[in-house]
Amino acid sequence: MFVSSLDRFTGSRRPASGTRAVGHGAGFWLIAAAFLTSMAFSGAPTPLWAVYQQHDHLSTFTVTVAFAAYALGVVVSLFLAGHVSDWLGRRRVLLPAVSLEVVSAAIFLSSTSLPLLIVARMVSGLGVGLITATATAHLAELHLAARPNASRVRADLVATAANLGGLAVGPLVSGLLAQYVSEPLRTPYLVFLGLLLISAVGVALVPETVEPAGERPPYRPQRVSVPRASRSTYFAASAAAGAAFSVLGLFTSLAPGFVAVTLHHPSRALAGLVAFLVFGAAATTQMVLARITVRHQLATGLLLMTLGISGVTAGVWLANLALFLTMGIVAGAGAGILFKGAVTTIVSLAPAHARGEALAGLFLAAYVGLAIPILGIGVATRFVSDQAALLGFAVALAALNATVAGRLLRRR
Repeated sequence: MFVSSLDRFTGSRRPASGTRAVGHGAGFWLIAAAFLTSMAFSGAPTPLWAVYQQHDHLSTFTVTVAFAAYALGVVVSLFLAGHVSDWLGRRRVLLPAVSLEVVSAAIFLSSTSLPLLIVARMVSGLGVGLITATATAHLAELHLAARPNASRVRADLVATAANLGGLAVGPLVSGLLAQYVSEPLRTPYLVFLGLLLISAVGVALVPETVEPAGERPPYRPQRVSVPRASRSTYFAASAAAGAAFSVLGLFTSLAPGFVAVTLHHPSRALAGLVAFLVFGAAATTQMVLARITVRHQLATGLLLMTLGISGVTAGVWLANLALFLTMGIVAGAGAGILFKGAVTTIVSLAPAHARGEALAGLFLAAYVGLAIPILGIGVATRFVSDQAALLGFAVALAALNATVAGRLLRRR
């Protein structure tokens, strides 16, 4: 989720022609399709959580544990192996990464028990951590090889569309299949398993763009670096990223349960539509507002996200689906542009040689924001109502946004 920004600033080895079965232009679209499919699969369980809760009597807390396992898998993968394609090669990393998504789909198909759900989500997170960084770099290099004199705008737009678009499309497809086709806890995974296998074949045909080093450099995990000169701003931008991810995490974990139980709309297709609208708004806002100043990106994101999550909370308390959906779109739009502004802020603070390490810290904060608040809501629902737990989340988020705004938007 949004990890593609990391590799964009870390630099990469000089592209190499490599062995290929298709040209660089066709390879570009094969990688884009594999990227989209993998991200879509990672979002496929979103509309199914309510079904799991009914089928296996899972509590809201257990759903958040399974969701947190995914975030943990992404973080571990990102910091242990997200950068190794710079010297191993893009295709050599993408193939195992897509294979991890295949394994995850197979585990989902094998059982609905909670332990295996947690394992499946963690395996999926491990694959996604590799795919997002590596596929973004591969797209940029394939684009450069196919169109040597063109800017990389197309590559960046396609990477964003594949990343966020996949997260939007996956829940929609899964929800529609679960609603209108038999075996809702099997059919979506069977469909995605087939698509992932096709994607793996496509990746195998794409040209390699990184020439492996003659002497392999010693392995080290991705370093995390905080710029000394602007630490307060750095931490504020990282907190903003965590806030944005916490909102997006809410709509891929607990929101389907709120829609089904609290709002009394058990449609699986509707649960998928909610995630589709939220992530679609995040992607659209990132692209539409890409040219406004960073300060305006941050201000717009903080405002929209605070208003949106307040409206979502009101929608749950009032049992008003229209308000919930509308303000969910607003919250998603705010989260998308806020995260983009946070990434740009970190890039401007860090020296060129340490940008990747500075962004690694940003993503660490983002995925902590993805997991911990959602776990907190899950724990809270064991003692208070879902409405009260969501209200507590909204109040905490508003306080964090106000603190972040005071630091990031202050004129120097």
